[in-house]
Amino acid sequence: MNDNESAAYALPPQPVEASTAMPAVEVLSAEKTYPNGTQALLPVDLTIAEGEFVTLLGPSGCGKSTLLKMVAGMLEPTDGRLLLWRKPVQQIDESGKRMAFVFQSPTLMPWASVRTNVRLPLDLAGVPRKEADARVAEALELVGLDKFASALPRALSGGMQMRVSIARGLVTQPDLLLMDEPFGALDEITRHKLDSELLDLWRKKKLTVIFVTHSIHEAVFLSSRVIMMAARPGRVVEQFRIDEPYPRSADFMVSPQFSRYAKKLQDSLLRASSAHDEVAA
Repeated sequence: MNDNESAAYALPPQPVEASTAMPAVEVLSAEKTYPNGTQALLPVDLTIAEGEFVTLLGPSGCGKSTLLKMVAGMLEPTDGRLLLWRKPVQQIDESGKRMAFVFQSPTLMPWASVRTNVRLPLDLAGVPRKEADARVAEALELVGLDKFASALPRALSGGMQMRVSIARGLVTQPDLLLMDEPFGALDEITRHKLDSELLDLWRKKKLTVIFVTHSIHEAVFLSSRVIMMAARPGRVVEQFRIDEPYPRSADFMVSPQFSRYAKKLQDSLLRASSAHDEVAA
């Protein structure tokens, strides 16, 4: 296989429609400069179609989390626009869609049961208790924690606590799931298990996912598309399609195809890191 036929297809950093599906997320020349003058993101143009699993990858400080928080409406862009289903981020409810955010750590209430932690978004939204409890039960079953509903977080492993955090996101019945390095602090075995479970949830619930990671292997295993970013200032430099069918098993991770994808992303990450070093110098 020559370089043009390689399994990972490099795409230009401009907006790319992954399919004919409706755009779920449109980042339109959005940039971010903080009050102290730090330019966190150069103008970013990016389109993510419904049903995609897109991973943001790049060196530390490249703006992955900043971009994710801008999509979530947690940060306002200094310039440009972000649309969810063709409406401004703050008007997502008008599109009939929902969004959930899963942070790097579970951020659970230690004094409250798993059930209460998962129900929190519904309580805040004023959802009637009967409906809320039914949705909590469904979310806990989806993440395999239905038998731990009454447990306190301290009784759970790190992987189980992260499942609680994911269930808390799923309980809102989102269409868009934003995940900021959710498995980065976990051991490799637990991390891969949760990656596999996440793909099952993505397919079962027909979600659109934007996932931030520092792991090349995780990006290859999960993604339909990988966005490579470089730092100082943050910007999109390359995109890659991971053109492999789902479901993906552990066997995929030891296949020649996987190695080719990983090599492409590793080379791209080195280029992105070099660009960072050149600017820093």
